[in-house]
Amino acid sequence: MAPLIETDIDLFGTELPTIEKIKELALAVNSSEINQLNFAELIEQNSSNSLAAGIGLVILGKYDQAVEKLNKAKDSSEKFLYLAYALRELKSFDDAIAAIDKAAGGLDSLVIALEKTAIYRMAGMFDKAENELKACTNFENVSAEYHFQIGRLLDSLGKYEEALDNYGTAVELDPEHQEALFHLGFSNDLRGDEQVAMDYYKQITKNTPIKINAMLNLAVLYEDAGKFDAAIRLVDAVLAAFPNHKKANLFKKDIESSMVMIYDEEKEKWLDRHNRILEIPISDFELSVRSRNCLKKMNINTLGDLLRISETELLSYKNFGETSLIEIKKILNQKQLSLGMALENNSGPMPALTNQEIDGADEEMLNKTVDELELSVRARRALAKLGVTGIGELVSKTEAELLGCKNFGVTSLNEIKERLTGFGLSLRKLE
Repeated sequence: MAPLIETDIDLFGTELPTIEKIKELALAVNSSEINQLNFAELIEQNSSNSLAAGIGLVILGKYDQAVEKLNKAKDSSEKFLYLAYALRELKSFDDAIAAIDKAAGGLDSLVIALEKTAIYRMAGMFDKAENELKACTNFENVSAEYHFQIGRLLDSLGKYEEALDNYGTAVELDPEHQEALFHLGFSNDLRGDEQVAMDYYKQITKNTPIKINAMLNLAVLYEDAGKFDAAIRLVDAVLAAFPNHKKANLFKKDIESSMVMIYDEEKEKWLDRHNRILEIPISDFELSVRSRNCLKKMNINTLGDLLRISETELLSYKNFGETSLIEIKKILNQKQLSLGMALENNSGPMPALTNQEIDGADEEMLNKTVDELELSVRARRALAKLGVTGIGELVSKTEAELLGCKNFGVTSLNEIKERLTGFGLSLRKLE
């Protein structure tokens, strides 16, 4: 079995590591798919150690299994703390509060208070979350985690400026507080302060192990700035550690599509200029009367018409000789064109995209979050900027509303329409 990344933290030893050491271990484990697989194997080998195995399952995000395993463990503060973590993620908030209350006494009071704050916040019980934080005011300008939790609560209350201030204080107290850095980056990203957001995301990517969401969000900003190579490098780094990461794989395709789109836009500009040249009437050029009359009788009126006829066809026409041919070829050469070139390069028009109208809606699906659609990073970020979190909110939007969001392009629109179609849904259409 391959070892975990450099760490000497042993969860299954004779003595349980501290909470801070377990956090370090969690970062190491979740830094790659191979580490997660190896760690899962370790848990299986040490399944008789219910406490350590239960904590390990929390680290892997297997919360149902973690609850089952931890309930078999001997009572301890650590057991109830990690049981509270798992129950919180399972949205069993009352049970999570009961568990964290049982953990009190054997652990630092701040750890207990901040976990209760997080549970109440996620449950939407903001008054209770606020009361927990008020009891910890002696940690103001001392604890980074305290200010981070204040920031999260203020975000939930819509007090975004105050939230930013507290995230900033958290980073001042702990410059490597990844969650605070991420929320500083994400908040500035949503506000449109993209350069500030990039700076915060970059700080996270300098740390090891890195935060995947920060890397992908930074890649989106690089893509927006046209720095496609930098964006691809970040996504490739994520895929090197997590080859099966769905959103990273989707985003890589999105970046590659953007690169093609830029090329296509340049190609369209070139074609537009090219077409304007082809529409120039023959009468704008100085031709002999004989050449002009011959072309008129052949219904050749523009430069484009000349590109659709071969040299042989021209010479086969009555009274059209070598002198007229040389005269016309000279005109075309000046425009870097030649007789019959449209016949050689004719590839036909590209097929138009089609829109599929979907009627009816699955009520259960409407109540789910947009995460169910497994969208690319760009599409998810654009929806976040619009404040769209639920599928019901999304289907109430029109195509025009989505396209009105900065950097929300046709690629993302088509992706969303395709995902909605798969669930029997569609965007709102104006009557």
